[in-house]
Amino acid sequence: MEDDELVTTGSKSEDEKLDSSSSEAEDLQESLELKSSEVSSLPPIGLDHFITEPVGTARNLLVADHEIMFSESMMEKWGSQRQDLILDRLSECDKLKLINLVKIQNDGTVEVDLEKSGPIASELLELQSFEESTISGSLVSESTKAAPCLEIVMLVVGTRGDVQPFLAIAKKLQEYGHRVRLATHADFETFVKSAGVDFYPLHGDPRALAGYMARNKGLLPSGPTEVSIQRKQLKAIIDSLLPACIAPDLETGVPFRAEAIIANPTAYGHAHVAEALGVPLHIFFTMPWTPTYEFPHPLARVPQSAGYWLSYIIVDLLIWWGIGGIINDFRKRKLKLAPIAYFSMFHGSISHLPTSYMWSPHVVPKPNDWGPSVDVVGYCFLNLESKYQPQEDFVQWIKNGPKPFYFGFGSMPLDDPQRTTNVIVEALKDTGQRGIIDRGWGNLGNLAEVPNYVFLLEECPHDWLFPQCSALFNPLAFLKRKSLVDVLS
Repeated sequence: MEDDELVTTGSKSEDEKLDSSSSEAEDLQESLELKSSEVSSLPPIGLDHFITEPVGTARNLLVADHEIMFSESMMEKWGSQRQDLILDRLSECDKLKLINLVKIQNDGTVEVDLEKSGPIASELLELQSFEESTISGSLVSESTKAAPCLEIVMLVVGTRGDVQPFLAIAKKLQEYGHRVRLATHADFETFVKSAGVDFYPLHGDPRALAGYMARNKGLLPSGPTEVSIQRKQLKAIIDSLLPACIAPDLETGVPFRAEAIIANPTAYGHAHVAEALGVPLHIFFTMPWTPTYEFPHPLARVPQSAGYWLSYIIVDLLIWWGIGGIINDFRKRKLKLAPIAYFSMFHGSISHLPTSYMWSPHVVPKPNDWGPSVDVVGYCFLNLESKYQPQEDFVQWIKNGPKPFYFGFGSMPLDDPQRTTNVIVEALKDTGQRGIIDRGWGNLGNLAEVPNYVFLLEECPHDWLFPQCSALFNPLAFLKRKSLVDVLS
């Protein structure tokens, strides 16, 4: 594909599948050209004409005669009021002052200190007043008609824990009559298909991403050696987003063209593909990513509560400075769109997109300063229990004693899996307890001889497994043998 060549870390067969559809995807990309017959008859469109835009400029989705239409945007109502544009013109000196606001920690989180902020922080905080002025009344329902059945693509980047709640949503959307394609890493192909949902592979290695996040406790590189690794992964993922939205099914050849996109924030490029295709976008996530004054960004450490809202802008900006070149190359080369700046339309952020957070409002209520386009919708559980058939030796082991303890890291890699395994086994021995060690991606359970009070587990649905256990241990319990013994005793 010349300069469009993708960077992959999957198996050869997976790459061949993707390459086999590359010419078809490139043909479909021609429909994105502004001079193409499909688009030339339509009025000029951009991101601000769809639900992929800041809340204050978002279109309200309407349905009439089975066609998707959009109401007048708040940006059109407010005219040329754009106080955030001043931040596109930051001088190099001001950018250095902004960098001085933050300190990237060894674990990849960001410390934001307002005492060093000066006028730059004040300019950033002006975005909040602008945001509040444009949010008011921007998403009032103008139609109660049911939406037509759509072709929906879900773009999900991350580990199995990231994919699973989206799979639950996909199944529910299918029940409503929509055709749903879940696009994620090839590692999860069997998992997605086993739930009866169409699958399309995204590039990028989820194990490498999990290792990166384990080393950095988030998305920001803690050292220069991490930068090139993460950029390579993200470029591969971003380049594969467009085919995921428009390419035919890789196995059946059935055509597909997304009429709506659902994505998690780490599928960078989602808003840009939505802009190019002219389709609505909705964000779902399990961590707060929308600015609020009530708590800081999960990747930020903020000593002053006044800096909570600002921490979201800072983290978004740092991420944008890291991938902005990749995004603009993607826009120009793949999407045939003009390059953009971060602050001019908040393209690097999800803070103005319709967003649903998947946690219980009883655990963390929706902040008062989140507008009507953001909601806390509760957990999205996928029921896998009904189809699971456990191995007979596992069933007998569970029956032959008291309920065991469960130990597992899921998709989290470990720096020293052997030491962690030894801590667990010795603690169980010292306390006379039984335990299930879920090997996961951390490579736990490498034992020359497995004692009868330990069962090594490869994979098992949690909704079936956890009721069989007396207690569950997360990674924090594995730090020291003594502390684990105290808990087990």
